[in-house]
Amino acid sequence: MIRVLFVCHGNICRSPMAEFILKALVKARGLEDQYYIESAAVSTEEIGNPIYPPARFCLKQHGVWFNASKTARQIRRSDYGKFDLIVCMDTSNLRLIKRIIPEDPQNKIHLMMSFAGICRNVADPWYTGDFETTFQDLLIGCEALLK
Repeated sequence: MIRVLFVCHGNICRSPMAEFILKALVKARGLEDQYYIESAAVSTEEIGNPIYPPARFCLKQHGVWFNASKTARQIRRSDYGKFDLIVCMDTSNLRLIKRIIPEDPQNKIHLMMSFAGICRNVADPWYTGDFETTFQDLLIGCEALLK
């Protein structure tokens, strides 16, 4: 089983969107028994909060099912041993994750867009307001991750 943890700043926009996009892609391919997928935050700011409403709306617009009871949690050091891939949305997440998981000896921690061979961050729609562009980036990254 491949265990994937998506990480963003607060775990209310990008990482839960990526979580449910990848779950949808895995389900469509009949690979549900081969993947375990979660998401988390590098910060404590949003712990316990649900997926941000515009992110939920964007997922609904694209027909992507999500668990409405999903709430934000912070990544833990123990997650390193539980997951095969820890996928960060931007370089700030990479920098902050090192406070929690200081070393990556098994090369598990990656930037989302690197799976698609793209060297850039997934823009944070909390600041841009552009959930559609974020969705499209996450879709590209998730599809590339599956390959």
